[in-house]
Amino acid sequence: MPLDLSDTLVVGISATALFDLGEADRRFQEHFARDPDTAIEAYRAYMLKHEHDTLSAGTGYALIEALLGLNRFQKSGESPLVEVVVMSRNSPETGLRVLHTIRARQLPITRSAFTAGESVVDYLGAFDVDLFLTTDAADAQRVIDSRICAGAVLKAPPSATAPIPEGQVRIAFDGDAVLFDEHSELLYKEQGLSAFHAAEDAAQNVPLGEGPYATLLKKLSRLQDRLPLRVEYSPVRIAIVTARNAPADLRVIKTLREWGVYVDEAFFLGGVEKSRVLEAFRPHIFFDDQEVHLERTALCVPSGKVPYPSGSPLCNPN
Repeated sequence: MPLDLSDTLVVGISATALFDLGEADRRFQEHFARDPDTAIEAYRAYMLKHEHDTLSAGTGYALIEALLGLNRFQKSGESPLVEVVVMSRNSPETGLRVLHTIRARQLPITRSAFTAGESVVDYLGAFDVDLFLTTDAADAQRVIDSRICAGAVLKAPPSATAPIPEGQVRIAFDGDAVLFDEHSELLYKEQGLSAFHAAEDAAQNVPLGEGPYATLLKKLSRLQDRLPLRVEYSPVRIAIVTARNAPADLRVIKTLREWGVYVDEAFFLGGVEKSRVLEAFRPHIFFDDQEVHLERTALCVPSGKVPYPSGSPLCNPN
């Protein structure tokens, strides 16, 4: 009987987002520049030689480890709370180093996909993935354009991070063009802050449209419901960190209420630097659509960029 994951949070993550494969990639790129015809074979030889060398943690590692830890609350006979699928462009043979590292680090990951150079995006639906984390911008763009699930391009790991309370999962989201659709963001860019504030205040009782991460937020809310603790004390802690401020704040809160979603913390910054708030919140990951914010947040917390749909006016900075 097929496994029913409709009530399970499923995260797909590329091997390069889960572990640090930077050295292997650098060797491949250097060899490719010298001799493209033998670069793949040289990469294969390198990976086989280092097959049993445990890889260092990548940007997404702490999030995955914390999410999998929630399965300690799984009740007998129920579906897992969280499933993780490692999805890699490595071949099955060169992917052995990834699998050995998973075992060495004792990560309870049992599903994987190795596609030998082909995009893994075509298989996200087959694995019922709700969130796909990658370091490949083209793959993340395909995910956003196809609306299969939420997707992000992970930045390089921060040089140092503050410890997160043990047993918790902390996730932070930007608002417009991430949780919510891009209409308000476009209004701000086209007509300015005063017009944006006036429009949001007038529409405070009209729910915002769903953005690329709305379904994921609702799935996280369902995950909270399945945990044995009241939502206020849930080990899954969610924050919204947005540049909005009054009077554009009420519409956000009322939209979340309409969606039936509980958010632990919300920060309406109105120009305050996001990285300062995130350093205090200490998330396992922060999702934002704007590079100007991510350049700073990625230095202190694991961060992922949410691409705009290819046809979006936001893709054109002018």
